[in-house]
Amino acid sequence: MKAPYKVVDLFAGPGGLAEGFSSVTADGKRLFEVALSVEMEPAAHKTLTLRSFTRQFPYRILPDEYYSFVSGELALEGLQDAYPQEWLAAAKEALRLELGTKEAAKKILPRVDEVRSQSNGRTILIGGPPCQAYSLVGRARNAGNEAYVAEDDGRHFLYREYIRILDRLRPAAFVMENVKGILSSSVAGGYIFERILDDLENVGADNGGYRLVALTSPMALSGRSPNVSSASDFIVRAEAHGVPQARHRVFVVGLRADVAEASTFSSAQCLLPENDRVSVRTVIGNLPRLRSGLSRKDDEQDWRETVLGSTDELIELASRSEPPTALMGMKRKLKSVRSSLSRRNAPMERIADEYDPRGYSDGLPIELASFLVDPRLPQLAHHESRGHMSRDLARYLFCAAYAEKKGRCAKASEFPDELAPNHQSWKSGKFADRFRVQTWETPSTTITSHISKDGHYYIHPDPAQCRSLTVREAARLQTFPDNYVFLGNRTQQYVQVGNAVPPYLAKQIAEALAKLLD
Repeated sequence: MKAPYKVVDLFAGPGGLAEGFSSVTADGKRLFEVALSVEMEPAAHKTLTLRSFTRQFPYRILPDEYYSFVSGELALEGLQDAYPQEWLAAAKEALRLELGTKEAAKKILPRVDEVRSQSNGRTILIGGPPCQAYSLVGRARNAGNEAYVAEDDGRHFLYREYIRILDRLRPAAFVMENVKGILSSSVAGGYIFERILDDLENVGADNGGYRLVALTSPMALSGRSPNVSSASDFIVRAEAHGVPQARHRVFVVGLRADVAEASTFSSAQCLLPENDRVSVRTVIGNLPRLRSGLSRKDDEQDWRETVLGSTDELIELASRSEPPTALMGMKRKLKSVRSSLSRRNAPMERIADEYDPRGYSDGLPIELASFLVDPRLPQLAHHESRGHMSRDLARYLFCAAYAEKKGRCAKASEFPDELAPNHQSWKSGKFADRFRVQTWETPSTTITSHISKDGHYYIHPDPAQCRSLTVREAARLQTFPDNYVFLGNRTQQYVQVGNAVPPYLAKQIAEALAKLLD
């Protein structure tokens, strides 16, 4: 077996892309080894370092002390003391730097040179420049700012740092990821994405540059961009590839010219073939049931009384014949929810304790189950509900019951007036999707960092639980393995999960690259 490819991961976040690459193995050995990763956000960098620590051990063979850390029996410092050399290696790999600054360049460029000199050309560059300047939400926010000038927004040009490292490293291949909004983002009258593609292709132009490849278009290694007819060819729809989430992102893959010419891979098929779609129920339906918290005076009895009171209110509203509301026809469903809450003898907890590897893999596709589930894990980390205002519990209950009955989320215009928030523009159309349930039988909507702000866009589909998604449920929908621990407070954990590349999708991209490279 040849030496593994050395991976450099820029704008790494908590490490979703790197997790996928480092999980590709042959004969138990990793085909891709992360040599350097860079992230500037403190909490994400801590998570990145911890995950780098786990990669210092053979794939899927973590030390007992790591599981003691997950269960809370061992502090992080105890884990570091138990394996000082491995922790030093992790700290050397995962750098906290703000790319684009002089300080970052001073530290990272020598490391890039070191990786290049030691790898004999067997390197991979991965990462995605920050997307705030390209996302539709970010652009809408900027449009309302009269002082905003796109040409002066450095975030538009952070991709140049990626180009700079690409030119320095000259890897065999690269993967650049970004939001779909980058395709329509413009600066100075021109589309920024066209500029990015030109820059990517022309790195090392004297030696042939790079061939750009679209993962989901039929593959034929000929020409400068062998399977690209338009910019939209670079869009990858995660739900079409076994990820339980409708997440559409741009992935540009590049092969160094000599690598493309030497490749023996030849196929009219896509590098990233479609898999069966995976539903929300398949991935989180078997996790422990939790109650939500109350933002005031929280205990199980108060919570149960609040939810039962909300259920009775909705049943009464559903019983009215005039005026017609979205609750009509839902009386039986609501009574079923009430009965479920009333007869349950077991307490409803806010935090899950034990880990059930067999139960948590029930119904999952075999490969996804193998990727997510860790039989040695003693406890499911991050499966803890957050608190909500009592009136929001009534709205969550209505939304989840409506989605179970109708198979879709209720729009703002369909809310009973009694549940409408006190917003003057509630029925203006601007708040049509203010409350959104993740329906059981479909992939979830896109998990974004907004999940950190409130749970309104990410309501759990079970009306009896009456809550938003936990960090672990969001992480499962993002396909992070169950033994992946996110450091920082809960808000920071949600942000890390929402900003990441789904690791299971990254694994498939890495496998596609392996076909092209060897």
